[in-house]
Order: sequence, then structure tokens, then C-alpha cells
Amino acid sequence: MRREFALVLLLGAAGAGLVVLAVRQAWAQAIFTPPRPLPAQDFSVTGQALVPLAGALALAALACLAAVIATRSVTRRAVGALLAVLGAGAAAAASAGVRAATVLAAARANAADGALGGSTTGGTSSGGAAHAIVIAGSSGRAVLAGAPWRAAAVAGAVAIVLAGLATVWRGPRWPVMSSRFERPPQRGPQGGSGGMGPSQGGSRGMGPPRRRSGGFRGVAPPDQHSMWESLSRDVDPTVDGRTVRAATDQFNGGTRT
Repeated sequence: MRREFALVLLLGAAGAGLVVLAVRQAWAQAIFTPPRPLPAQDFSVTGQALVPLAGALALAALACLAAVIATRSVTRRAVGALLAVLGAGAAAAASAGVRAATVLAAARANAADGALGGSTTGGTSSGGAAHAIVIAGSSGRAVLAGAPWRAAAVAGAVAIVLAGLATVWRGPRWPVMSSRFERPPQRGPQGGSGGMGPSQGGSRGMGPPRRRSGGFRGVAPPDQHSMWESLSRDVDPTVDGRTVRAATDQFNGGTRT
């Protein structure tokens, strides 16, 4: 189940990453021919400029994969269904037909925003290579040349759909995040050790030393006065409460109640 869970998450993440990568590539070329003697201009238009919805849905799918890890049972099925819907939407957006007018409009918008990618087939453009602008009065035509990247985006979206369907089908059986909180052990009435080891995340700093055996069973821990009295009698106050009290009583010459 863990291996299956990991494979489905990897499939969905790879599909979303493929969509994001594909839409960042050039899908079309916009060629503008200005009046003579100015040179022609050639602009690369990415898939993100043509189908921005595909990239946005792929990023949302990545967020859904994180939700798959954090959810369980029926909620995980619902997240899987949403993941499949997002993948289907990304596939529809990536496979939708792109018209020449859309390519030319995207090229003009990118040039106006100062986006890189504008160039000329001869000489330099009016705005330079880093900020090419479309010369007024230019006639334009679009050349679609990004079919492989469009196919890659569709394939990535299909992978997202498959990951979502697998989550709906098998999701409730997969491992879930642990919600247990191990409470630190408390000192019981028998006086057992109440300290926490390093693996249990004890309090900061060093606490009192642990008891190796027994503890102060049936006897209250010695007070500060008794501890000082036992130290003066060369008795370790951490060994046994009875020994401490006996040493204190012997020192005081009487029996304490």
C-alpha cells in the first residue's frame, strides 16, 4: 500500500510538472512585417500566454496532491475527484485550438509589457533585443510550431487525471498521517521515574536524576533540611528516602513522625 501510494503521488506530481514545463515553451511564432525599409519582426509566444488556464490548473493539482497526503477516508476520495477534474480541465485547455488572432494578440501584449522573446529577422528592432515592440502599421501572421509541447502538456494532464481516479478508487486504503501525541509519562503513586528520555522529547535542560530502582516508595521525598542533614552524615540523599530519614533521626537523636 505504501508503494502504491508513493507511485500515485509521483504520477500526479510528474504530470503537473510536465504541464508547467510544457506551457513555458514556445508554442507559436508571430511574424510582423512593417512598412519598408524596416525589417520584419519575429516573436516567440509561449503556451502560458496562449492557454494560461492549463498552467494554473496544474499548480492547483500539486496543491491537491498535498491534500491527498493530509486527508483520509471519504475526504481523500473527494480530493481525488477534485484532482481528476483539475487534470481534465488542464487537458481540455492544452488541447484547445489556438487561432492566429490569439497568437498575434499575445505577441503584441508581451511586446508592450517588455517581455523577452521579441526579435527581428534583419537589423535591430525599435526597442532593442531586450524590449522589442511591434511597429505600428505592421501586418502579422502566426506560425504554430509547438505541437510536441502541446502533446506533452496533454499527456501530463492525463497523468493527473489517472492519479485522481486512483485516489478515488484506492485512496482510503492508503496510509494516513499519524495524529497520535505521546504524552510524557507521569510519576505515579508508586514513585516510578517520571523523567522523559531524549526520544520522548523531554523538557529543555537537565531535570533531576532518574531513580534506578524503587524510588521513595511509601515515603514522602525528603525535604531540604533532611537532605542537608544526610549530606553531613555522608549519606546520598538520592539513594533511598528511608536511609535519609534514618540518618536524620539518628543525627537529631530522636524519631521523626
